[in-house]
Amino acid sequence: MERPLTEHIKPGAPPLTFEEYRKAGGYEGVRKALKEMSPTEVTNLIKDAKLLGRGGAGFPTGVKWSLVPMEPDRSKPKYLVCNADEMEPGTFKDRYLLEGNPHQLIAGMIVAAYAIQADKAYIFLRWAYKKAEKALRKALAEAYEAGYLGENILGSGFNLDLNIHVSAGRYICGEETALLNSLEGKRAIPRTKPPFPAASGLFGRPTVVNNVETLSWASHIVSHGAAWFKSLSLTETGGTKIFGVSGRVKNPGLWELPMGTTVREILEEHAGGMTEGYRFRGALPGGASTDFLVEQHLDIQMDFATVAAAGSRMGTGTMIILDDKTCPVAFLKNIERFFALESCGWCTPCREGLPWVEKILTAIEEGRGRMEHLDTLKSQTKYLAPGHTFCAHAPGAAEPLQSGLKYFHDDFVQHIHDKKCPWK
Repeated sequence: MERPLTEHIKPGAPPLTFEEYRKAGGYEGVRKALKEMSPTEVTNLIKDAKLLGRGGAGFPTGVKWSLVPMEPDRSKPKYLVCNADEMEPGTFKDRYLLEGNPHQLIAGMIVAAYAIQADKAYIFLRWAYKKAEKALRKALAEAYEAGYLGENILGSGFNLDLNIHVSAGRYICGEETALLNSLEGKRAIPRTKPPFPAASGLFGRPTVVNNVETLSWASHIVSHGAAWFKSLSLTETGGTKIFGVSGRVKNPGLWELPMGTTVREILEEHAGGMTEGYRFRGALPGGASTDFLVEQHLDIQMDFATVAAAGSRMGTGTMIILDDKTCPVAFLKNIERFFALESCGWCTPCREGLPWVEKILTAIEEGRGRMEHLDTLKSQTKYLAPGHTFCAHAPGAAEPLQSGLKYFHDDFVQHIHDKKCPWK
């Protein structure tokens, strides 16, 4: 089984140097793109490969790149931004890539920047990722010294200045326009769309924002082709995916597996199954902002379309497991508290609704709940749904709640009838 993204990452060993990664073929995609392909040909190749964004939304990467206007005036800058502000609870895949093989990301960013003809790029890095920052700064220095960053890269006439921006650390920066505001030194709040970043992004110029895992694929696809990328998958969605599991399992961690690997295989074969004495009750399949999957869903394939058909989202592909000895009401209260605290406060449903949801969940969990509280929570999931808020923060927070009310309804009722939490 091929594992292109993780094959050079060795636990406990330092990441490959520039020269080691180049000798392993890691920068071949950069050389091929700049020497043999036009920017449009690179974008079309990514389109043909059907690379979907690995940050959570699953938007076609090549389509996003193609929305950038390719005006001939190179005096006006364009920007490429890598979202490395990995704040989704339960998600740690990008950290693994950044710490284990930073040159892979740099190579992918060079290819992506060339495709959209951006001459300036930023890695927007989560403040807590100190080890990743150290590895990235070393790798950037090596790439500059080798002539793969800076002016006239490989004699192609293409220039790229790549910098790291360490973020202040807010969940809302996962929303690309809030990230751009933060990068400009402004308050991290979402922008009105349209215009979309591809037309008017960073400093009002055309900008593409992609996730670490997404950009890490770019050089590999140029090196090996669209057909190779598609062949790595078990479904129509191409490539491999870095899946993760956290919770009471025997072997929590990350694994690069074919897109379309089943929930059951990830949980039982790779994560080792549930810890002794614990039973599986549910999983948030793509971080905290996704709907629960339960036992009836264990045999579905993990890809964007299949998980959506099951009523959830694949999101980041990193599962958070709920076991039978953890109170689902307390579990949800903890999640909703996080989202309430991380709201940017820009729109009323999110700013006022999420703290209200947390307050009601706290009352139910502490034995002060009433049956009408369940109707209130259900109504809140509708008010927080897409189209009612300025960005996707509140709709994401509503997903675990709405599915939790569905699958764990009896647990909520027991809390209310017994006037206490059964797990205490």
